[in-house]
Amino acid sequence: MLLLSTVNAGTLLEKGLLRREARRLSCVRCCGPSEESVSVTSSRSTRMSYDPTYSVPKVQPTIDITILKGEKGDVGERGITGGAGKAGERGLRGYNGRKGQKGQVGPPGNSCKLHYAAFSVGRRKPLHSSDYFQHVTFDTELVNLYKHFSMFTGKFFCYVPGIYFFNLNVHTWNFKETYLHVMQNNKEVAILYAQPSDRSIMQSQSLMLELQEGDEVWVRMFKRERENGVYSEESDIYITFNGHLIKPAIE
Repeated sequence: MLLLSTVNAGTLLEKGLLRREARRLSCVRCCGPSEESVSVTSSRSTRMSYDPTYSVPKVQPTIDITILKGEKGDVGERGITGGAGKAGERGLRGYNGRKGQKGQVGPPGNSCKLHYAAFSVGRRKPLHSSDYFQHVTFDTELVNLYKHFSMFTGKFFCYVPGIYFFNLNVHTWNFKETYLHVMQNNKEVAILYAQPSDRSIMQSQSLMLELQEGDEVWVRMFKRERENGVYSEESDIYITFNGHLIKPAIE
């Protein structure tokens, strides 16, 4: 009996050890929750969603705004004018405009302190005396120092007081009288005269004058009973008027 009991006890002990080994060989979780295996169905749907062959097209509806836009309303009343804003920055400089025409000669200015004055002008066109007194003008500027001689008025204006020398040269006209005055302001101070002749000649007159600041020296024609004229051509200068300062009043 003792032997049988020992055998039974050994048998029971062996069965207990087998059960423990069976328990040790059972399945145990070896991965985390986030690493769990995915079902075949969900894996297939995921592949289809990312595959462009099985992707579902996106539909974007288009709305025609012109259908929703209403008619243009009436213009409302003008509101109150707002306050003035701040001045803006200065803009860029614009393009230069066209050059304007030359203006008329202005009134004489203050006396020029330079002790120099000289001019020499000519006329290329002939001139007939149509009035009792006729102003002689010139169209060619040879020398005009500091613009003391006005080509617009045909007069020399004295800016520097002193002693001046003047000279007038003309070409007479066949069978016509030549009668001119050298004028200081409104007074004739010298005469250039030539009687009518069958041939034309050069005629000259020279003189010295003491001028004050503001005095004017010019030339005029004087018509009497006969025709009065001086001759010149476009290609040549036959008529000249010259003047220069000899000695200024204050040196």
